[in-house]
Amino acid sequence: MSTGPVVAIVGATGAVGTTMIEIIDAREAVPWSEIRLVASARSAGKVIRVRGEDVTVQALAPEVFDGVDIALFDVPDEISAEWAPIAAARGAVAVDNSGAFRMDPEVPLVVPEVNADEAANRPKGIIANPNCTTLSMMAAMGALHREFGLEALVVASYQAASGAGQPGIDRLQAELAAVAGKDLGKRAGDVAEAITAAGLPAESPFPAPLAMNVVPWAGSLKDDGWSSEELKVRNESRKILGIADLKVSATCVRVPVITTHALSVHATFTREVSAEAARKVLAAQPTIVLQDDPAAGEWPTPARTVGGDPTTVGRIRQALDFPRTLELFVCGDNLRKGAALNTYEIAETVAATL
Repeated sequence: MSTGPVVAIVGATGAVGTTMIEIIDAREAVPWSEIRLVASARSAGKVIRVRGEDVTVQALAPEVFDGVDIALFDVPDEISAEWAPIAAARGAVAVDNSGAFRMDPEVPLVVPEVNADEAANRPKGIIANPNCTTLSMMAAMGALHREFGLEALVVASYQAASGAGQPGIDRLQAELAAVAGKDLGKRAGDVAEAITAAGLPAESPFPAPLAMNVVPWAGSLKDDGWSSEELKVRNESRKILGIADLKVSATCVRVPVITTHALSVHATFTREVSAEAARKVLAAQPTIVLQDDPAAGEWPTPARTVGGDPTTVGRIRQALDFPRTLELFVCGDNLRKGAALNTYEIAETVAATL
């Protein structure tokens, strides 16, 4: 019988939780002695196969954390805010994928490729996982920052529907079915009318139709017209990279893609940088795949990146008219590296110290 640590996955039946189970099945570095699956009372009793064994989902309760070494949370903010401290109080290291603790100064915000050592500094017994949009570019930005010294970021994100969870996936698929085969786009309102005619409810995870459309909004409204997603990119980038005065401006856009976020990044550095030097740095990173040959039609796209663990990076070029600045395009599977994989990699980092 294995004497390894015990891990619990809270939110095991959700979109990210099921992806995390796939990752656990594929990565065997940690010999977990027990894997507990935890979800709402509605999902309790379901049986899911993990590492060759049938595991019954347990309802969320304080006692499910007894004997747990690491608890991985993928639940809404308010549930994490309540339950991650309970897990920590019962002896588990809580690794939380929600936004509840990301900006808490006593909770490290960790991307193992960038700041793995921060995982050991957890006075509350909690480690936060960054937002999936920020995470999609962090492996690349961390590597370039170490070499050239990052000074400023201007980012446009193109975010997949799954960033809004399973309801986002379901809504986009329903909208695509509603508009399929129709001669649309000759006038404003065509797509919305087709969606209404198909009987889809007016309530949606998105503020406008997403099928055959792009929506320049993700998150909730904050001061001065900024969205919560845009502010996350700014604040989380500063914390992860350890650059308190990093200049960041982001525009977050929702696009009709099921899974995988893309970002167009305009990055300015304190030291001279060339596209060729950046390619060498990025090519040396084990979790980055370069797709950077425009002459051959090779560049990152969500369709080429989805389902994989690496971040894909391409369209690397020196910015015209902007010294010490690079332009690049980054794609990352928001359910894997953007959520489940990074959470699990944090767990692997912690498990190595137990």
